[in-house]
Amino acid sequence: MTGVRYITDDKGERTDVVINLRKHGKSLEDFFDFLVFEERKNEETVSLESILDELKTEGRYKG
Repeated sequence: MTGVRYITDDKGERTDVVINLRKHGKSLEDFFDFLVFEERKNEETVSLESILDELKTEGRYKG
C-alpha cells in the first residue's frame, strides 16, 4: 500500500506504522472516529438541554 510504511524491531516484527496524512488523512480521521464510537457506545447519553442547563448554572453559557 502506498503512503504507509512499517517500522520493525530487531526480530523483523512490525512495531509501528507511519502513514502519509496527505494521502490517507481522511481515512485515518474516519478510523479514529470509529474507534471513539466503539469506545463510547455503551456510555449513558445526556441531553443537550441538561448540558446547557448545567453550563448556565456554572455561568459558562448565557444563551
